[in-house]
Amino acid sequence: MEEHRKHAKLTRRDYRNYAVNEIAFLGVNCSVISELVQNIINKIQNDLKTAYLDASHQKEIIVPAIDNFVFHSSGNLAITTAAKMNRNNDKILFSKYDLLFINGNHYQGEQQILILDNEKEASVLKRIDQLDNIQFIIKRQEDVKIFDFLYKKYPEIGNLKVYSLGDIDSITKHIENIIQQKTPPIQGLVLAGGKSVRMGTDKGLLNYYGKSHRYFAVEMLENLNFKTFLSVRKEQKITDTATIEDVFLGLGPFGAICSAFQSDPNTAWLVLATDLPYVNEKIIQQLLEKRDPSKIATAIKGKNKQFPEPLITIWEPKAYPILLNYLALGISCPRKVLINNDVKIVEIEDDFIINVNTPNEFDLVKKKLND
Repeated sequence: MEEHRKHAKLTRRDYRNYAVNEIAFLGVNCSVISELVQNIINKIQNDLKTAYLDASHQKEIIVPAIDNFVFHSSGNLAITTAAKMNRNNDKILFSKYDLLFINGNHYQGEQQILILDNEKEASVLKRIDQLDNIQFIIKRQEDVKIFDFLYKKYPEIGNLKVYSLGDIDSITKHIENIIQQKTPPIQGLVLAGGKSVRMGTDKGLLNYYGKSHRYFAVEMLENLNFKTFLSVRKEQKITDTATIEDVFLGLGPFGAICSAFQSDPNTAWLVLATDLPYVNEKIIQQLLEKRDPSKIATAIKGKNKQFPEPLITIWEPKAYPILLNYLALGISCPRKVLINNDVKIVEIEDDFIINVNTPNEFDLVKKKLND
């Protein structure tokens, strides 16, 4: 008898306590941690989207009776709201950040940076169980030593890299290296699930270069060492290559992208339509070289075009909850998601971005390729 499940068994994004990447600082006063974090953020804010999780140190707080959102034309937003921490809502809140810094005096972080202070040995001992994944050590004083109880619990702690508190450049570089090692991998998604109404036949089966173009696109991405899938409708019954079946039905490419993320929310998806015969390996390489994982996507745009091309785009994992939010608003246009969010744009000549949707357009392109 099949086991009854109350909920669908979905692949979950690899969140830690609060975020995908989180680092807690502990070992010193909260003010020292806050100042250190601010100094690091000042160095990396152009490369990574960061946030800081801390606890209020005010003794008396008046809970607001109404949520306040104060916008400024510069782009600043100040929010005052009544909210309590919640393990699921917190992950949604921090899903758009590449790195969450945490005040480890108050909250547990999946990775830790230990700051040694001669006056805080007892504080570190109190939090010894929180130190289970120390990345490196910072010395507040030059003469401070690693406490004996740390060697007892972590015999290898003496092998960790050690920095002085004032060496912000080296500390920042080490943190950047940690995050770079966790850059999401890329998989390919070739969109082959369209109904091709205007063409009258499956556009993915059109032959421009000696084979069906959906397989040409798959091979192009596989030649760049990406595991690649065809995005298909259930009734297509394709068995000769890896596929991802649409589970967001009736939404076209938007649904195909969301279906890929539901299949694997921990990877970035390089999405490529099959009706773009002039997109070649050189263009894909250019897209990859300009990839910016701190954005929700890296997208191709024609130099004289107004908008980016959502179907020649690397969609980062952080785009998935944003796509779902737009769907909740009744918006299923991936281009609108790109236009209204933080995206890296890669410009190329317009001639490479020509969609083929009708038999006449196919004949014209085929003739040009044969000339």
